[in-house]
Amino acid sequence: MKAAVFFPKSLVGFIVTVFLFVVNVHAQTKQLRTGWYRAAIAREDGAVIIFNAELQQKNGKQLLYIRNATERLLVDDIKVKGDSVHIEMPFFESYFRLQLQPDGSLKGKWFKAGSLKLLEFPVTFVYGQKERFTVSEATTQNATGRWQVSFTRPNGTDRPAIAEFKQNGSALTGTFLTPSGDYRFLEGVVNGNEMQLSCFDGSHAYYFTATINGNEISNGKFFSSASPVEPWRATKNNTAALPDTTPVTQLKPGESKLNFSFKDVNGKTVSINDARFKNKVVVIQIMGSWCPNCMDESKFLSSFYKEYKSKRVEVLALAYEYSTDFNRSKASIQKFIKRFGIQYPVLIPPVTVSDEQRTEKTLPQLTPIRSFPTTIFLTKSGNVSVIHQGFFGPGTGHFYDEFKVEFYRTIRSLLAD
Repeated sequence: MKAAVFFPKSLVGFIVTVFLFVVNVHAQTKQLRTGWYRAAIAREDGAVIIFNAELQQKNGKQLLYIRNATERLLVDDIKVKGDSVHIEMPFFESYFRLQLQPDGSLKGKWFKAGSLKLLEFPVTFVYGQKERFTVSEATTQNATGRWQVSFTRPNGTDRPAIAEFKQNGSALTGTFLTPSGDYRFLEGVVNGNEMQLSCFDGSHAYYFTATINGNEISNGKFFSSASPVEPWRATKNNTAALPDTTPVTQLKPGESKLNFSFKDVNGKTVSINDARFKNKVVVIQIMGSWCPNCMDESKFLSSFYKEYKSKRVEVLALAYEYSTDFNRSKASIQKFIKRFGIQYPVLIPPVTVSDEQRTEKTLPQLTPIRSFPTTIFLTKSGNVSVIHQGFFGPGTGHFYDEFKVEFYRTIRSLLAD
């Protein structure tokens, strides 16, 4: 008969503690499956906004790349604890709260901050699916080319746009351009004669459907986050252009200069009258951290400033945010600053973007600012020279190229004066 072995209570307690610690560490270090996911954001009306993302493991860190046509949007703030997954988007006040499923998929919600409330949508990431949409029929139509587009607002009025599409087999990419900017990188398919396009960047969550019939597109529907569905239609027109009907921001009669002082993200007051802006060409970016086109413009301006800051050029941004809470605005703006290495000052006017008097309260020398972004060019003497509304980013192809040519032409002209 073997003698019983007894352990002191203190030793038993130590063993249990170590065991629980190991189990807890294992739970906290659970890894997500690397590879492709097909994500589906569900709207209340039953429509689903689709996008794709690839999870990679680099240097012990999990990274997510959201795919929109040629764009790969890096998301590097991913926290996993047990089966809970928190993904923070690199821009905007936008994030996912997800639960890891036994089959490797993720289910939960996408949260998007707004000016009035926090929006939330059910979302599912299905593992192992690289395709965006299923193609079940041979393609019978080709959407390649430029289209004159008309969207119908919920109040029944039309808003103009143009579309640039490129089709390769059933694969379809492109974008829509409006007087205030573009819808960035869209990706989808043509299934028979039915088109589907979508994108997701943390703010934009877009889904387009329509029927193509030769040079006409009909039965279009545009789904955008929680916004009401907008019908749309289009006619192929390789010379289509945006109408010049949008009210333009300009100087009020008798004004020539701007005069403002606001806090930057560090709480320091910066004025357009400060010595650093004297006798220099100044580019003022009117933007918001909620604005996807502002993201593209910030990337462009950050690169431009690094190239031209030694040539007596300054850049200054005014960020109109959802809230007058300085710390909330600061946290969102710093995402832009970090991702694009922004070296120019970003100031926070003490009004919300939804304030109808935002221009009068902050830049009273101007007529109302109607587009984000809006770019203002100042001469070396501080006078307003050019005001440009909207921004056509890299997703617009030659429109973006034309913008850059005109931008640099303006800068060289102001430097030469």
